[in-house]
Amino acid sequence: MLKWVHYSPLPKNHTTVTTSLKNDEKDDRSSSTNERENENVHSNILSRSMKLQTTNEENQLSECTVKYLGGSDPRVATCRGKLQNKRSKLNQEINKELRLRAGAENLFKATTNRKLKETVALELSFVNSNLQLLKEQLAELNSSVELYQNVDGEDPVMPMIPLGLKETKDIDFRDPFKDFILEHYSEDGENYEEAIAELMEIRQATRTPTRDATGIALLLRYYNQLYFIERRFFPPERSLGIHFEWFDSLTGVPSRQRTVAFEKASILFNAGALYTQLAAKQDRHSTRGLDQAVDAFLRAAGTFRYIHENFTNAPSMDLGPDMLEMLVQLMLAQARECLFEKLELQSREGRTIDISLDLAQEAAQVATVYNDVHGLISREPVRDYVPETWISLILVKREHHLALAHKHLAAGLLDRPIADFRVETKLTLEHIQKSDGKTQLEVTVPRDDNERKLLGKAHLREALVLHEESQRLQRMCRELKGKQALAKVLKKGHEATHDMYNKIGDEDDFRELLDPPDIIASTKFQLSITHPDFGQHGVEDLFRSLGPVAIFSAKRHWTAPRNVQLQRGPDGEGFGFSVRGDSPVIIAAVDHNSLAEIAGMKEGDFIVGIGDKDVKWASHEQAVKLIKQCGDFINLRLVTPMDRNYMKKPGKPNQHDKGSVSASSSSGVSSGQPSPAGSVTTAHVTRRLPWNPFKKSVNQRDSRDLTFDNVILR
Repeated sequence: MLKWVHYSPLPKNHTTVTTSLKNDEKDDRSSSTNERENENVHSNILSRSMKLQTTNEENQLSECTVKYLGGSDPRVATCRGKLQNKRSKLNQEINKELRLRAGAENLFKATTNRKLKETVALELSFVNSNLQLLKEQLAELNSSVELYQNVDGEDPVMPMIPLGLKETKDIDFRDPFKDFILEHYSEDGENYEEAIAELMEIRQATRTPTRDATGIALLLRYYNQLYFIERRFFPPERSLGIHFEWFDSLTGVPSRQRTVAFEKASILFNAGALYTQLAAKQDRHSTRGLDQAVDAFLRAAGTFRYIHENFTNAPSMDLGPDMLEMLVQLMLAQARECLFEKLELQSREGRTIDISLDLAQEAAQVATVYNDVHGLISREPVRDYVPETWISLILVKREHHLALAHKHLAAGLLDRPIADFRVETKLTLEHIQKSDGKTQLEVTVPRDDNERKLLGKAHLREALVLHEESQRLQRMCRELKGKQALAKVLKKGHEATHDMYNKIGDEDDFRELLDPPDIIASTKFQLSITHPDFGQHGVEDLFRSLGPVAIFSAKRHWTAPRNVQLQRGPDGEGFGFSVRGDSPVIIAAVDHNSLAEIAGMKEGDFIVGIGDKDVKWASHEQAVKLIKQCGDFINLRLVTPMDRNYMKKPGKPNQHDKGSVSASSSSGVSSGQPSPAGSVTTAHVTRRLPWNPFKKSVNQRDSRDLTFDNVILR
């Protein structure tokens, strides 16, 4: 479970413009002095506003010149691109107004001058008014669901609810990463200029991902790359001074954190939002398009569920647990709606009474899940952040699908005479209808054609009432009122039901005053959400040359690299050390009074270089081969780990480890993959290695005969 460490240098997660003010102001200052102060405050606020606006415009112009690798060009004039561009500008404006408001609030609290307080209070009222207008404009953008829909074909479909992408600011990783590489890894940061530039290009491209599988892959590849970035450069005990700032998708309020977890969750949120846009743009007049829409909605739900389960202490509302749970259920509801449309499409020709009953239950199920979503979206604090259009559209969909449920049930009842009803059909009718016996018809299974027509007509009347209610809800919402596609869908459904009702004819019956039985919601489809498949989008660590990330990470500490040169004497004595493991190879043992011990080699040292070759990724066999090739003179580059877990003594060997070494000591495995950090320990060899060219010969000299001519220490 990844947890965010909440970081907010200023109250309410807002960045503010600070204003220094002396506390020794007196109310008895002259009127002229107060007027000059008021003018200065007003001009300062305006100058800050103009400065921020100029900076934002310069940033936007610079963004247009960036080369996007893997992302779409923001200058392309697509409807979706224009919408996202407007969202970005609104976020910048909201951020500017929040800065002004925070600065004015600080000034209002700090001053004791009555005139100054009145002036600042007036400015605050203007800023709050501007903020309200900007948030209404952002809510209007979030309500522009029709721009994400597929517009091919003359027959309109019910619009879906997609999400807009979260916006972020540029981050310059160059100086912090170079400094950390030099300080922590003792390497020249300039050697990693290309890797840092590539990382920044990838992040820049993720701001405008293409609306297809390539865009999803881009986001997930960057997410996987963040796995390495977090471990390489973000130690848990201190900060590099890098802050990730993202704007809330629904409110535009900026949030800043130092943790990579915030960056990862925001990228995943954009992946989920992109899935919703992919689902909305599918052609739902075809079975293939409906299948793709269902798959995209389920993937979106799985992505939001993954964020909910793996990230906590969200700094922004769109990543909060209540909001994420609502989004999961909303995506599942839209996936179920697509399944219902697919069933309608496949059964359009040759629809029997049994199929009509299935359609009625599926439509009732869709209405039920939208009713549940409405309960989630209407609760605090979610309701305060979502657009009113979403709430109204969910209510419209609930009433519309409930009307379709009654319509399909009526169509099945009125299609065939009672004599053609099978026993199974009658049992189905009995189980999918429920009457309370008060204001509803008690007839659920008609006994003759008169009751059959009576029950069918009652369901049709209920369908007409519900169609009219859905149209009323659409007209009552200011944003939905202008959605022509939605209005056409609702009107078409109402007209089809009205035509069916008119074909029955007028039949007077006092029981027509009663409502039809309720339809019990049921479904034959079991939905299963799809979590993000990170393994499908593998990446190569951009900073791989630093070494295996399990060892050479930000949380591990070791000494600076040192060179050790060993030269064997003419008598051919050994160097006096043995090695084990791989990636990197570790000094397993150092003989007493050997060349290796005199040179300063220690048990547990990592061999990071042999000669002029970097061997941090070398396998055991490769390292041994390189050492053998050195002959009588070896030049090693070593680092000594400072973490105590590397210096643990080995445990008892396992019984199945025969003929080699203990499980906790040296290993002959040469897979080239890094071992888990906690399992790499320094230990004495418990059994004699099958081949060890570095042991001293039997006829070794006494240590006193050794001269420092054979050992060069650095």
